[in-house]
Amino acid sequence: MKKILKKLLLGKTSKGVQPKFNPIQKRIQNIQSIWNNDHQEDNGIEKIVRLILASSQLLFPGIYIKYWASKKGVEYQDLALDFYVLLKVIFPIMILINHWQSHQWLIWILVYVFLETVFYIPTLIFASDLFSKPRSYKRSMLLLFFNYLEIAFAYAVFYSVGNYMNRPFLHWFDSIYFSIVTSSSIGYGDYHPITPIGKFLVTTQALLFLFFIVLFLNFFSTKVKTKGYFDHENLE
Repeated sequence: MKKILKKLLLGKTSKGVQPKFNPIQKRIQNIQSIWNNDHQEDNGIEKIVRLILASSQLLFPGIYIKYWASKKGVEYQDLALDFYVLLKVIFPIMILINHWQSHQWLIWILVYVFLETVFYIPTLIFASDLFSKPRSYKRSMLLLFFNYLEIAFAYAVFYSVGNYMNRPFLHWFDSIYFSIVTSSSIGYGDYHPITPIGKFLVTTQALLFLFFIVLFLNFFSTKVKTKGYFDHENLE
């Protein structure tokens, strides 16, 4: 059973081969590369934004989880990050189901990990000068989908914290429903914001998901190479 789980979760292991630099060292080298214009002749606001994005990940736990897991191998690093992403998806759902919105410390933790995701995705695009290609772009696409769910569920919690809507949410799933509807720009009209905070949340979510889908999904989808039935020529 142990071998089956190891094969399922880790796949083909690298047999203890360690990369030359750990994730924290790579992040610092990436910041230095942007500062020294090693790969791109940027300046002004572009360089400032790229430096902020590249440095921001040092403020969040994801990079340190990758660091500790990488000591056992690249596969363990990926696996640890997978579980961390799934945990961030589950966390807001647990807040909603158990009605923990009154616990402000939980809301601040949610905001903290939410900001990690918001900063991480543009960092991959604009500030990853020294980052190597991922082992699988399909995995990156899958994690991107979980990032989408995480942000949608986090906004659902934000909507349910106060009386921001025209009527209260009667079930814990109602705020998720409104968040998904808002992110997809459908808007059935049964719920709508009536306070400045509510309108601010809806506006930022709409802008964030427009940016998220149009830019980042296109970025990853152009790099995915499929290998399947339709790649084989019909030799019959």
